[in-house]
Amino acid sequence: MKKILIANRGEIALRVMRTCKQMGISTVAIYSEVDRNSPHVRFADEAVCIGPAPSKESYLKIDSIISVCKTLNVDGVHPGYGFLSENATFAKACKDNGIIFIGPTPEAIEIMGSKLAAKQAVSKFDVPLVPGTDQPISDIQEAKNLATEIGFPILIKASAGGGGKGMRIVNHVQEFEEQMKLAVSEATSAFGDGSVFIEKFVTSPRHIEIQVLGDTYGNIVYLFERDCSVQRRHQKVVEEAPSAVLTPALRKKMGEAAVQVAHAVNYLGAGTVEFIVNDKLDFYFLEMNTRLQVEHPVTEMITGVDLVKEQIRIASGEKISFTQDDLTIKGHAIELRVYAEDPENNFLPDIGKLEVYQIPKGEGIRVDDGFDEGMDIPIYYDPMIAKLVAYGNNRMDAIEKLKKAIDNYRIEGVKTTLSFGKFVLNHPAFSTGNFDTSFVERYFHPNTTNQEELELASFIAAKLLNEKNHTLKVHESGNTEDISQWRSNRLE
Repeated sequence: MKKILIANRGEIALRVMRTCKQMGISTVAIYSEVDRNSPHVRFADEAVCIGPAPSKESYLKIDSIISVCKTLNVDGVHPGYGFLSENATFAKACKDNGIIFIGPTPEAIEIMGSKLAAKQAVSKFDVPLVPGTDQPISDIQEAKNLATEIGFPILIKASAGGGGKGMRIVNHVQEFEEQMKLAVSEATSAFGDGSVFIEKFVTSPRHIEIQVLGDTYGNIVYLFERDCSVQRRHQKVVEEAPSAVLTPALRKKMGEAAVQVAHAVNYLGAGTVEFIVNDKLDFYFLEMNTRLQVEHPVTEMITGVDLVKEQIRIASGEKISFTQDDLTIKGHAIELRVYAEDPENNFLPDIGKLEVYQIPKGEGIRVDDGFDEGMDIPIYYDPMIAKLVAYGNNRMDAIEKLKKAIDNYRIEGVKTTLSFGKFVLNHPAFSTGNFDTSFVERYFHPNTTNQEELELASFIAAKLLNEKNHTLKVHESGNTEDISQWRSNRLE
């Protein structure tokens, strides 16, 4: 491929463009009217305004994007994440117009885009599934009987869902009918599809996902795991690689299960298989995201693999450039999503001008962003400003580097999640690795939090953990010399 259009905006568009530039591939940016002065527009070799600010009138307009591709003789399209990245219709439109879609086939996107279809595809392989239904449920009495058989608590989930929408936890049979109606209503409103299904609710779960790559030659590899258990409103805020709780044996078992999931749909390109893991370290397939993940940098840091470069090579018909045996974990990486949100006010999005915007620098620090000082945070899109990543020789090293990076990240003009990130890193539950997806609900009470007490408790916990690790040595440590260009600073 000689020219690629990035069908996205902001930091992910910039991140893809930088790899394209390293590969000698020219880039085309699309932008909405409100994004006219964004860094990704200036960085691209060519840029085209695609429409007004609302995403449905710009970044989601398939016909307009295809038209730009044809006019500018684009070879391929990279969708990034969000917007059209998991839209089978868009992938098919690219294919039908002779444009390479840098991602999986439309068929794989369609199957994995439905949680029920995904479960049915995966059930043919040796992959653990959460006990529950494998068909849509519409009859409330039938659903109530099934829920009783499975055993409470149960989870009602939208088949076409994501981001926590259409998801309801039911602890008692008396609550079931009301929660079922609410889940169906929310799913219909959010996705135009009211199909829901029932699963056993796994208590104290950790959200652990496996990065996979597949090529056109049938090769599929896994690039280890990311722990994404620190979430607010079912959306990730802090991610790390590797997980603090997986043993080498469990890591291998989960990785091989993820490869089986990918084989179920003849997967092509980069994808992520998500699992929930209970307090006994039993794991169950959750879903597959058929795109690059927001948190992909932590995987790149511990493996030294440029996932975007692999995506482009695979889409060009090349084999994956390494084998499973070539991959090893070196060091530890943690990512904080820096959102324009107010943690003190239930993480409500904030808007305004970045009156001061200065990123941290230093060894092992990577910042993927899409803003400059003086820019406004638009109200039309996701409020993420940047991804702040720290890499260290081990987990505690990465934690300490990320704390310092947060202190050196200067943002004024909008509320951000930087302070929340510091809270997480200082909390004993996080520093000891003893946390799950209820971390925010259980520990984050902004009106009563005493930061000094947390830092003292974190210091004591870290000291005890270091003493333990000195004996047990849970993870291998590595050097920072030859693994990835991003370990020194932001992606240039």
